[in-house]
Amino acid sequence: MEAKITALGTYVPERIVDNHYFESMIETNDEWIVSRTGIHTRRFAAEDEYTSHLCIAAAKNLVETYNVVLDDVDFILVGTVTPDQTMPSMATQIQDYFGIKHAGALDISAACAGFAYGIVLAKGLIAGGTHRKILVFGAETLSKFTDFTDRTSCILFGDGAGVVLVEAAPKGNILGVVTGSQGDCGKELYLTNTHKQINGVDVIVDNKIHQNGRAVFKWAINTVAEQMPILAERSNLKMSDIDWFIPHSANLRIIEALCAQTGFPLEKTLESITLYANTSSASIPLALQRGLREGKVKKGDRLLMIGFGGGLVYAGVVVEWDV
Repeated sequence: MEAKITALGTYVPERIVDNHYFESMIETNDEWIVSRTGIHTRRFAAEDEYTSHLCIAAAKNLVETYNVVLDDVDFILVGTVTPDQTMPSMATQIQDYFGIKHAGALDISAACAGFAYGIVLAKGLIAGGTHRKILVFGAETLSKFTDFTDRTSCILFGDGAGVVLVEAAPKGNILGVVTGSQGDCGKELYLTNTHKQINGVDVIVDNKIHQNGRAVFKWAINTVAEQMPILAERSNLKMSDIDWFIPHSANLRIIEALCAQTGFPLEKTLESITLYANTSSASIPLALQRGLREGKVKKGDRLLMIGFGGGLVYAGVVVEWDV
C-alpha cells in the first residue's frame, strides 16, 4: 500500500490584526512592515483559545468539507512548537476530543517544518504496513509566545492550523521526500524556558521566540534552493514538471528570493504570509487551502512543499493533488 492525502482542513482565529496594531508598541508602520515582510494582516487566538482548539476546529473543517469519518484513524501527528502544555501532547487531546479509540498520538517539534515532517512520517508508517489512516496537523498559537518589545520579530507571527488525512491506497499521491538539519545553527531561532544555553552558547530564557533574522534568511534561501531540484528528482520529475511551489511562508521576501535564485516562477508559488503572517507549521496547509479556494490548484497538479525553520531543520514532499 502507498500513502495518499485524501482530505484537507484549516482554521484561523476570528481576530484579525492589521499592521497598525503595532504602532503604539514599537517604532513601525504599515508601509515598513509590508515592504520588509509582505504581511498585511494576521490572526491572533483569543485569550482562552489554544493550539489544541485550533487543531480541533481544523479537523472539523476537514470532516465537513470532505464528508469523512475519523473513528478509524489509527495515528495522529501534530507539528507544533506552541502546545497548550509540554505534556500531555496535542495529539492525545485531539484523540480524546473526537473519541478515536486506540489511535497512536505524537507531537512533532520541528518548528516551521513540522507539517512536512508529519507527512514524511505518515508516508513511512503506511509504507511499513503498521498504520492505514493518519491525521497530520500543523498548528500554532505563536502570538502567545511573541516578544512584543522586539521590533524585528513581533510583527512576523500569526496563529492558525491545518490538517490533512493520509490514508493507505493502492496508488498514492505522496511522491518524493527530503529531510535534513543543521543543529549547529540552533541558536539562530529558538524558544526556551529552561536551559540557558544552546550548543554552549548563552540564550535568553523567557519562553518567547528569538531569532537572528539575517542568518535564518540566508540559510533558508541557500538550503531550500539546493533541496528543490533534489526533491523533484526523487519524485522522478523535473522542476519544470512542478505546477505549484508551496514553501513555508516565513517572509514574502524569502519566497521572492527563492524564486529569483532558482528561476521558479513567482506566479506559480502559493503563500499564506500576506493574509496570515508567519504561522510556522500551519503556513503550508493554509497556503494550499488558499490556492484551492482561489481556483488555482487543480486535480492532477504537482505540488512541491518545503518547510524550514528552528532547529535548524527542513523537510519537503511532492504531492500529486487528486483530492
